[in-house]
Amino acid sequence: MSKKKQKRFLRDRRGFSLIEMLIVMTLLAIVVVMTSNTFTMVIKQSGQQTRVVESQIEGIIGLEMLRIDIEQAGYGLPWAFLNVLNYSEATTAPATNYNDSSSNVPRAILVGDNTGLNGSDYLVIKSTSVATNDTSQKWTYILYNQAPKAWSSNALSAGERVTVIKPKLDVTGQPTLVVLADGTYFCQMEDETDGAGNTYATIPAAFRPTQPGEKYVIYGVDSDTALRMPFNRADYYVKRPGSMPSHCAPGTGILYKGVVNQSDGALTELPLIDCVADMQIIIGLDTNSDGVVDSRVTTIGGLTAQQIREQIKEVRVYILAQEGERDTSYKHETQVMALGEFGLVKNLDLGSTIGTEWNRYRWKQYTLVVKPKNLYQ
Repeated sequence: MSKKKQKRFLRDRRGFSLIEMLIVMTLLAIVVVMTSNTFTMVIKQSGQQTRVVESQIEGIIGLEMLRIDIEQAGYGLPWAFLNVLNYSEATTAPATNYNDSSSNVPRAILVGDNTGLNGSDYLVIKSTSVATNDTSQKWTYILYNQAPKAWSSNALSAGERVTVIKPKLDVTGQPTLVVLADGTYFCQMEDETDGAGNTYATIPAAFRPTQPGEKYVIYGVDSDTALRMPFNRADYYVKRPGSMPSHCAPGTGILYKGVVNQSDGALTELPLIDCVADMQIIIGLDTNSDGVVDSRVTTIGGLTAQQIREQIKEVRVYILAQEGERDTSYKHETQVMALGEFGLVKNLDLGSTIGTEWNRYRWKQYTLVVKPKNLYQ
């Protein structure tokens, strides 16, 4: 290569100056910072949306469990007793406030008005099916001098504790709990073998139908525990435990389903919805027996078991809960949240309940309208 070409080559291939390098590095640093900030913002928003979705799914599942239990209120409950008996219910406060007398027919639904956290309500459901054990979801029937009906699935088996009810024979009759002369009101399924060598689960002879044509209904209550009450019971309430989820706003609690244990009367608590600020209950009554709700109330403590069966047509539940976590970029506009309808409205001031940052949380009100299906069987 000639000297002239070498000189031109070097001139065309010269490197960057220091100033050019500094400009490029500065621009690159700006791009990196902007990208990092954008990525951080995306991650933060993604986490916020994930928490919101978690709250929504949690709410759907919890409300569905509550809806099913309200629909099943009264399922398997007797309207009368064949003989005198004594039973026990809850042993811890405030659940003891909703116990029925030890020899009275149980009331299917009870409400504590403004008795819980932030003046929230307390709901009690009594039926055989509201427990969480598998046995409580089982039932069958038995005819005079026959084996109980054997279902192809979910059948009762030996060892499970059950109650036996004589169903009403006409509109004037009452489903009556079979109670032996000594006050025994439940029994244990047991295996029996017929003449052909077939083994099946049945109830003791003392609990079986005594007259031709009779049919008794057998309700599963508990898998292996002697019964303290001839039904199951679930309480719904908002409580702030000693350790709350860190993302929940101050002043909120957890909506629990508390199942009364047959063994000791204590409550086994199942958390349903986190970060709940309030729960209100409105009961729709039919007081003139025309099948239409004509009165709405927030408490039914003065009603008898029969009046509850005959009058309650609707249960409305209003739950105010937080969605997601605290978000400094979000501003909730409504400080006083109204829970309820029909002139029975509870106004919850988020400022006084949650604190100065109440508006940095997303608040959602759930409304559940349920028509009990098993009160008047």
